[in-house]
Amino acid sequence: MPDIIMRLLPSRYALRCLLIGGMLIASSAEGQSDDASSGLPASALDDAVARAASLPRLHSLLVAHHGDNVIEYSADGESLSEPTNIKSLAKTVISAMVGIAIQRGIIEGVDQPIVELLGQRVPDDASPRIDDVTVGHLLSMQAGLEPTSGPNYAAWVASDNWLNYILTRPFVADPGGRMLYSTGSTHLLSAALTFSTGRDTHALARDWLGEPLNIAIPPWTQDPQGLYMGGNEMALSPLAILRFGEMYRQGGTVDGQRILSREWIEASWTPYTRSVFNFDEYGYGWFITELAGEDVYYGWGYAGQMLYIVPSLGLSVVMTSNPSPPSPGQSYLEELEAIVAEVLIPAAQKPDATDSRH
Repeated sequence: MPDIIMRLLPSRYALRCLLIGGMLIASSAEGQSDDASSGLPASALDDAVARAASLPRLHSLLVAHHGDNVIEYSADGESLSEPTNIKSLAKTVISAMVGIAIQRGIIEGVDQPIVELLGQRVPDDASPRIDDVTVGHLLSMQAGLEPTSGPNYAAWVASDNWLNYILTRPFVADPGGRMLYSTGSTHLLSAALTFSTGRDTHALARDWLGEPLNIAIPPWTQDPQGLYMGGNEMALSPLAILRFGEMYRQGGTVDGQRILSREWIEASWTPYTRSVFNFDEYGYGWFITELAGEDVYYGWGYAGQMLYIVPSLGLSVVMTSNPSPPSPGQSYLEELEAIVAEVLIPAAQKPDATDSRH
């Protein structure tokens, strides 16, 4: 295994770890305590990093506790500041953009029919019940349309008009019914944002999220008509993902600036359906579960692009992984979740892990 260096950066000390020949060696900064100012014990931080370093596909692990970055780990050759493909974690970003559009009065609300926002772009041969599909249905993966993800993904992205392909799919469930995970649903939202504002989704993302969060959002995949893909292929750096997650953890603000309404976050973290993958609940672009007795909200991208928020403990956790096929499978995702459930949450639950600023 190549040497891997990581940094632990609580505000009053630095813990350095070096993985050499499979052995994790840690030392505290001279003259300082082993207990982090965040309250998370160094032993737990060591454990989390050791687990991360044992997973060859894992590229990064970042942990913030009450706003302090306590783990900044990257595997050899990987960067925390360079954009990486976040896959379907982009659906969580699109959800935030829809929330901002509603705040600004561009979209009326989650009950607005999507056809009102797409206007004349709805083809004449669209599926008969398309008028019943709302913005909320698309956010919660309850549109009812045959999905464009999974076995249908290749045919969809090979089509000459992605919107028409989505809108002419047959209905296989009622709108508002069971979860049908589909990148086509969030692509319709990207189209709605563009058509409603006259600006492309990339420009909106830079203005609405990139600038206030002080993060880079480079251009990503566009469909044949030039619409930016909604819900896949977006690139953000691990540090940018953490910044985005911290916005949610802090109720929609960063550095005292309001970016997203607290009401939208509450709506996004309300369960509307249940995941077909692992039976966790699903809100507006967020999966919802309970780990170690705490409510946890997470965004999930193919092959292990993860963002976990544990509001009750002040935790934000980012993991990025090799996004290339084949998928590492469910067991890999369970190993990522175990770092949160078995190490980080129990450490933050200890009485001395409370944030002294609150």
